[in-house]
Amino acid sequence: MGWLQSRRLRYGAGAIGLMFLLFALLRLVFLLGFSGVDPRAVVDNPQWLETLGIGLRFDLRLAVLLMLPLALLAWLPRWNLVRTPVLRGFMRTYLLSALCVVGLVYIIDFGHYAYLGVRINATVMRYLQDAQISTQMVWETYPVLWISAGWLAVVGLWFYGLVRLERLTLDREPTEIRRRSVAFGAGLGVVAVLLALLGRVENLNLENPVPLRWSDAFFTGNSQIAALGLNPVIFLYDTLKVGQSQYNEAQVREHYPAVARYLGVNQPDAQTLSFVRQQTVQPYKVAGERPPNVIFVMLESLGTSAVGAYGNPLNPTPNLDRLAEQSWFFRHFYVPVTGTAKTVWASITGVPDVTRQETATRHPLITNQHTLINAFTDYHKLYMIGGNAGWANINALIRQSIDGVQLYDESHWRSPLVDVWGISDLDLFKESDRILRELPKDKPFFAYLQTSGNHRPFTIPKDNDGFEVSHLTLEQVQAAGSRSVEQYNAVRLLDFNIGRLMEIAKEGGYYDNTIFVFFGDHNTRISQIPHMAPAFEQLGLESNNVPMLIHAPALLQPRVIEEAVGLADLLPTVAGMAGMPFSNGAMGRDIQQPAPEGERVVPLVLREGTFPLIGGVTQHHLLQMQHDGSSPTLHDLASKTPMEDVSAQNPEEFNRLVELTRGLHESSRLMLYRNVR
Repeated sequence: MGWLQSRRLRYGAGAIGLMFLLFALLRLVFLLGFSGVDPRAVVDNPQWLETLGIGLRFDLRLAVLLMLPLALLAWLPRWNLVRTPVLRGFMRTYLLSALCVVGLVYIIDFGHYAYLGVRINATVMRYLQDAQISTQMVWETYPVLWISAGWLAVVGLWFYGLVRLERLTLDREPTEIRRRSVAFGAGLGVVAVLLALLGRVENLNLENPVPLRWSDAFFTGNSQIAALGLNPVIFLYDTLKVGQSQYNEAQVREHYPAVARYLGVNQPDAQTLSFVRQQTVQPYKVAGERPPNVIFVMLESLGTSAVGAYGNPLNPTPNLDRLAEQSWFFRHFYVPVTGTAKTVWASITGVPDVTRQETATRHPLITNQHTLINAFTDYHKLYMIGGNAGWANINALIRQSIDGVQLYDESHWRSPLVDVWGISDLDLFKESDRILRELPKDKPFFAYLQTSGNHRPFTIPKDNDGFEVSHLTLEQVQAAGSRSVEQYNAVRLLDFNIGRLMEIAKEGGYYDNTIFVFFGDHNTRISQIPHMAPAFEQLGLESNNVPMLIHAPALLQPRVIEEAVGLADLLPTVAGMAGMPFSNGAMGRDIQQPAPEGERVVPLVLREGTFPLIGGVTQHHLLQMQHDGSSPTLHDLASKTPMEDVSAQNPEEFNRLVELTRGLHESSRLMLYRNVR
């Protein structure tokens, strides 16, 4: 047992132990502070405990990987860490740098999960392309100085511990140890390191060992449980190293007949994979002396769980609730992918943004897209955003895709900026109204208003037409879905401003001849939503499920739509209402046309990243599967146990949705490149 006296082995084991302890403590911080999981539920649930065990094995792997370079330097025959001061200095520099970088990744991961409910992955790189805006938002939202102080304190403490370990081991006087004993200890250490890197010993095949992979953390199918089993540094690396193919043409061809039938393609062509179809002027177009105006209002970060009309018990949205009674009210409306830039993309192009790292708006070769907004011929076309339209490169999509568009952003407004996102939503509505009133009356207008107030840092402007902040307790708002009182009041402010927009439109004289389209951008992170069906939280649908209203009381009778409808369907539907003929090669469909597949299906991305989880949702079911078509399961949205796979009880629906879900996803990937003008 003389090998136990080896200075190098003692230092290596101790350093790995210190690193592992740090990562285990950070995992505990994530569990208690950011996961949204009740720690008592973890103790009582074997699935949670198994996932945590997987996570700890990832932590050990990271600790070993960080120490491997030093192990090589320690065991060099002559110039090594024991004998060479220069290498000792390099070691300290390396350890300090590694602690700083890894600590920063953890901090970003915690914030990323707190906001989006997703562990950090390759998609975070898209924020670097808007570094100034992202940095300002973080500065205005979070206590950056305190976070930085905590980060540096932890780095300093662990660096001090590693230096002390170095002095207690490597600086110790050498002990006489037999070479055979050292060789045995080194061999044992190598085996231990290999097992730590492998991450598993169960069902171990020595001829073809399969290491622990990120997908092992998703064995339950529940993303919230899986989040406890991921290591942010390793998961980020795994997602960055995978090459990103644009689309899988073979899969598109395989599913083309089903997708062409679903879209109602007039003349299917399996050779060219054309999805183009024509829609003529429909008999159900709205009646009026002149074509109607259209105003799209994108409601930033607003999900159904925050809206009274969908069941929120705190009455945070009286204006939207009232509009729901006077409008076409969509009970089951979904955005295909979460993220503001991705919502802007799908609402304009009709193609879900299923890119796997960056957003499609940041791809310079595909931002010139066909859009049905151009079917509104002889219309003034305007896009209005309170902040910088260069954010996420959406200005490229808008200017290159919408013919003759007038784009207004923060550089055009007279109102003061309130935060990183520009002017307040109410000022945006007032300034937009001024522009709309001044338009020549020779033709109608199509205006797209992008709000931003319901977003961190949840700024409440000083001058906001008498809006009053609610002082409910944190416990009250968390019980109804909000994570903070500030978030709850931001929803109330957005609703208040929608009420003012209706008043402003009436005063401006264009209310009666305008089709208002209100749709949520995506849901924000929630706490708990007992007022919603369990499926929305347990299956992750709360992120994609958003409110949707088409409001035109002088032109449309109130109606409740129970079928599942997607964001891509908005433009075809409104174009049909307005009496516009159009050619469409994208994913959207006019909802007044019968659905060839029977019960309508909306394609979704339930978990973003390099390895997305995709889905197809109907009014009654969700089919989810891995991006490559593996592990499909069917879930009953009305069930009290929605995680249960009901495919055996519904084989026909299961088979139908398996084909459509994979086909629609792969076809969307192709459309991103085929819908280019």
